[in-house]
Amino acid sequence: MKSSQFFISTLKEAPADAEVISQKLMLRAGFIKKLAAGIYTWMPMGLRSLRKVENIIRSELNAAGAIELLMPSVQPAELWQESARWEKYGAELLRLKDRHKRDFVIGPTHEEVITDVVRKELKSYKQLPLNFYQIQMKFRDEIRPRFGVMRSREFLMCDAYSFHSNFDDLQREYENMYQAYQRIFSKMGLKFRAVAADTGSIGGSGSHEFHVLADSGEDAIAYCTNPDSNYAANVELAEAVAVEKSTKKEQILVEKIHTPGCKTCQDVADFLHTDIKNITKTLVIKSEVAEKSDNFALLILRGDHVLNEIKVNKLSGFEEFRFATAEEINKLLNADAGSLGFLNLPKTMDLQKITMFIDRSVAANTAESEFIYCGANENDYHFKIKNVDFPRDLPKNLRFQIADIRNVVKGDISPDGMGELDICRGIEVGHIFQLRKKYAEALNCSFLDENGKSQISEMGCYGIGVGRVLAAAIEQNFDDKGICLPSAIAPFEVCIIPMNFHKSEIVRQQSLQIYQTLKNLGVDVLLDDRNERAGVMFADMELLGIPLRIVVGEKNLANNKLEIKWRKVNENPEAILIDNTENALKDLIKNL
Repeated sequence: MKSSQFFISTLKEAPADAEVISQKLMLRAGFIKKLAAGIYTWMPMGLRSLRKVENIIRSELNAAGAIELLMPSVQPAELWQESARWEKYGAELLRLKDRHKRDFVIGPTHEEVITDVVRKELKSYKQLPLNFYQIQMKFRDEIRPRFGVMRSREFLMCDAYSFHSNFDDLQREYENMYQAYQRIFSKMGLKFRAVAADTGSIGGSGSHEFHVLADSGEDAIAYCTNPDSNYAANVELAEAVAVEKSTKKEQILVEKIHTPGCKTCQDVADFLHTDIKNITKTLVIKSEVAEKSDNFALLILRGDHVLNEIKVNKLSGFEEFRFATAEEINKLLNADAGSLGFLNLPKTMDLQKITMFIDRSVAANTAESEFIYCGANENDYHFKIKNVDFPRDLPKNLRFQIADIRNVVKGDISPDGMGELDICRGIEVGHIFQLRKKYAEALNCSFLDENGKSQISEMGCYGIGVGRVLAAAIEQNFDDKGICLPSAIAPFEVCIIPMNFHKSEIVRQQSLQIYQTLKNLGVDVLLDDRNERAGVMFADMELLGIPLRIVVGEKNLANNKLEIKWRKVNENPEAILIDNTENALKDLIKNL
């Protein structure tokens, strides 16, 4: 491609509303142009990279045995009502009516549509397994679209769906797609991790996320520091392993301390001149499960730990919950939120409607001091406690459970027992699920088994955010000059910058020869034949992230040389001999 036949639209500065580095650089490089909040035009330069991401995905999914199709973006409401997601999906589901006042949605995902397709075709177990995929624009009406194409309302996604006669075959295909995803992100030249994850609103029994590792990532990933361990999980799912409980048998020792004005754990720790790890906190939640909507729970954690709401969602009776209001807390415990604790519970409390969930670290006395502190359920007072014991020190009729309800932290024991955990940041770019029968059952996607009996199909679901992959790649690969994409997904692999292309015949001829030679070798090359200053061309090519730059100038040509510069290497350009131009270029592009 020649620049004169293409469209380059770069900016010196990113728009003021651009937030993250990928958004800023994609706008500056002319990869995307904003049309409305969360809606972008993919410009020619960005589209080249987007298509490369697509092609890698398509190649690997085809090799894995998946079959491509294309489903409608507009979906009838009846399918979503049939799956019970018409109301459950929420405001992100963009609903509309046609001229006949019939309800439709713009598809944010296609579980319902693909299940409808398969149930109309599927008759016998002999037709299974099936795995269909598509690469298509989706729409989710995000309340606050941000970060460019990382969290947009309209986005390009590859979604695949598999159907099976039994769970064993679903697990086989799940592993097949897991390996295909590993190859996809490896081919793109990305540093990534596959991590165990929560199934979330999609549902199902097993799930893995694929994260591009980047300091700017929204997700925290816990992984075992032992190189022999493969353990990695989203912090939302990672288990905080139970540690051995203290064997001390002494009775509880309590001292009541006045802690005026201390509203947070850190306030209490500072006031008492102790580490926040020695403070416990009590959070109050209220069940929103219909038959248990009058029930409250007291959640007891160490002061430095963070509540994991996803883990709380898995506690019996609190699959749906909200945090109690200040009024509800005061009525329940006779104290404000800053002075709550697990001792000295009010005698007026209805223990039949209260459950206490004590985090494992509190139950095991993992504080760094022999003393821990908890609120006294009296405003501006805390207890200093030694050797607290559960259930010994709780009311006899109180329902309680020792549970894992916190996020893991660096230094925790790895759940596989092979070392300690560390935390890194990641950007989720792919997610695979074992859906099981959730959608197939709701939409009656059945088949006849070997015995002629009707069975519901098992399902798997596999997604990659195509545009999000490119943005995440930029978050992982940039410097102060611009984008530094791996060659597999860069808009061009090589750029040729001729000095005085329009004035020097020798530079012109040599540039065109190099350009044609690289094209013949199958290299994706851009010849910058614009009538621009050298500084402008250098700046643009660095901003665009093209991996290899070849500069053609009269001075070097006089010595039978070319100047080259690798985009990711922060070294000065080097000169290479070109006694045989084709062989020299062949040697050069081996490193792409």
